[in-house]
Amino acid sequence: MNKSDSEKIAAVLEKSGHKPVKKENQADLIIINVCSVRQSAVDRVYAKVNKYYKAKKIILTGCVLEKDKKALKDKVAGFWHPSSYFGCQPRYQSNFTAFVPIMTGCNNFCSYCVVPYTRGREISRPTSEIIREVESLVKKGYKEVVLIGQNVNSYKSKIPSIKSQINSKSKIPAYAKATTGRQKSKIINFPKLLKMINDIRGDFWLRFITSHPKDMSDELIETMAKSRKVCEYVHLPAQSGDNQVLKKMNRHYTVSHYKNLIKKIRQAFKKYRPGELPVAISTDVIVGFPGETKKQFENTAKLMREIKFDMAYIARYSPRPSTLAAKMEDNVSPQEKKRREKILTDMLKKAALKKNKKYVGKTVKVLIEKIKDGFVLGKTRSFKTVKIKQRIKNKEQKIDIGNIDTVKIVKVDSFGLRGEICYHQTS
Repeated sequence: MNKSDSEKIAAVLEKSGHKPVKKENQADLIIINVCSVRQSAVDRVYAKVNKYYKAKKIILTGCVLEKDKKALKDKVAGFWHPSSYFGCQPRYQSNFTAFVPIMTGCNNFCSYCVVPYTRGREISRPTSEIIREVESLVKKGYKEVVLIGQNVNSYKSKIPSIKSQINSKSKIPAYAKATTGRQKSKIINFPKLLKMINDIRGDFWLRFITSHPKDMSDELIETMAKSRKVCEYVHLPAQSGDNQVLKKMNRHYTVSHYKNLIKKIRQAFKKYRPGELPVAISTDVIVGFPGETKKQFENTAKLMREIKFDMAYIARYSPRPSTLAAKMEDNVSPQEKKRREKILTDMLKKAALKKNKKYVGKTVKVLIEKIKDGFVLGKTRSFKTVKIKQRIKNKEQKIDIGNIDTVKIVKVDSFGLRGEICYHQTS
């Protein structure tokens, strides 16, 4: 979301006559796209503002807390709310991977999260707008489309009725004919949107982030597994493996519900994609949430052992102003948070290595992202990083950034794969 917002911000600035510079000290105007998820990120914003405010014009945007607005109001020229550029056409930074926002904001009010306070309530983009953008990207040759939002699976968009479109003499779009015309729901939810994008002609990969377990429906799980353009990767934040902690986090699901979702996802992909490598699943986990006991932490460790995630993004809890959790006693020491983080990280390394070993000897499609120090780096459909030594039998073939190549995996570690190029896919 931060990368996508920055692309939109850049587009708005360039349209209004501004020109980008390569170095900060060359700029007249500096836009800082703020993330307030962790205090360390906010600290970097303060450092940047203090470094430049006397010589540069600075505008803050993104997730800016009210307390930070008050503290920095005399040092910055203004604040820019994300909703102001949410629907703008971005200046894509890549010519092969595109982030496509489908919604912004959040209605969940997890007790540790500032998003509802900084970005506001959920807003979904019109389906027709999203379809047009993806169709345009595919025509331009983009290989990967990533649908993004704070909670993509709560996406909902109303479609205009056939009658109202006839009255306005406007062309009835295909997606409206396919739903309203058959007396189906006048609401496009996320599974329906996913299927519609999957049905767009062209050869491209389709991903999405981030999902909330409480909104991961059976319909969505089946749609993901059936839609061949949807990559074999699901990011589903657990945050904790203890029911009491989840309740204090205001997450609205239980551990058993979460485990059942993972089971359903794996079964669906196995059913509809037989003979293929298993779907990869990653998660987010917070350690040291206020009041988290050693027993409650052990429950999270137990969940990690049972699920065996391909990847987990583990964070030590830090209070976020304005949130409900900030009013709770932050009574887990920094040292204990660090210890718990290390335990989960060590568990993850073992589980991820075991998962990755299944790739050895297999050939997989890899989207080439960059070439560095004699190695090619890319991602598989299951979102695993691949490091490739350039070895091509046919000298006429060329490895280019943005290609989708077939790669044989020869070696793995916990957080990546090593491979050799087999041949270049020309499509």
